[in-house]
Amino acid sequence: MKPFRFAIMGAGGIANKFADAVALIPDVEVCAIASKSKERAADFAARHNLPAAYGSYEEMLRVERPDCVYIAVTHDAHFTLCMLCFDYDTPVLCEKSMFQNAKEAETFFARAEEKGIFAMEAMWSRFLPTVMKAREWLAEGRVGRPVLGEMTIGFKSSPDPENRINNPKLGGGAALDITVYSYDVLTWVLDRPVLRASVEATKMATGVDNTDVILLRFADGVIGLCKSTVATHPDERLIVEGTEGRIVLPYSHLGNEAFLWQNGRLTEHFIDNKTKNGFTYEIEEAARCVREGLTESPVCPHAMTLEFSRLCDQIFDAAE
Repeated sequence: MKPFRFAIMGAGGIANKFADAVALIPDVEVCAIASKSKERAADFAARHNLPAAYGSYEEMLRVERPDCVYIAVTHDAHFTLCMLCFDYDTPVLCEKSMFQNAKEAETFFARAEEKGIFAMEAMWSRFLPTVMKAREWLAEGRVGRPVLGEMTIGFKSSPDPENRINNPKLGGGAALDITVYSYDVLTWVLDRPVLRASVEATKMATGVDNTDVILLRFADGVIGLCKSTVATHPDERLIVEGTEGRIVLPYSHLGNEAFLWQNGRLTEHFIDNKTKNGFTYEIEEAARCVREGLTESPVCPHAMTLEFSRLCDQIFDAAE
């Protein structure tokens, strides 16, 4: 099979993880890297043995004509670069959060529908074997009827106001960086429509949100709670409580363990021993979808991104 060619926009840390993941996948390669700094792009290309480096995103698209572009820049530039890729009829895999608000998401996906080009948010944690196992246990009724789902995520960010987490010009804040995990992973595991959401949020001195709490009402009477913060180091985990047991995932957006408790007894302990780089699954999914002519992924559909972008508007309005 002809190798599937990814190009990367942005030469930061997450782009390095992406390039490392591609190297683990047969028939997939990174053909080029572009950055606003040609020097950074050249250094990245040398580090990962890539054939081409560019100091212009548009030039890379025009010359390389990749099968898909992975966008790994800060949140403030996601919309602009997604739209630029579509100017060149190029499929997109864009880092989370894909967009900063509902207006950006609605504008882009309307264009995606019009053009019929594949686009996906890089919500890699949805694909992790532990998350898939939790979803499987729940679907099989292993904990009875689900009653309550909760996911907590966070870390203490740098005090530097120019740090990307704290800087509003770079799309900083908890919502775009980590709340997206708690919402997208919990809703995937519970696998039922969200009927309504209420939000409480606080913000830091720079004006971006630093702690978000979202109460969700799902169909079938299930209640969900998403907690995220960049103000402290919380006990990160996902828990689903059912009428006959519970599922626990420590470090749910990146961990390798899942625990199944039934009637007060631990009955199954799943350990993921195969994953070397969690990005491989989303990369394989994007390549599969593009090769098959799909415009969206069933695991990370457009609706997932639209839902969270609308929730972001609520979070930013609630932050005080």
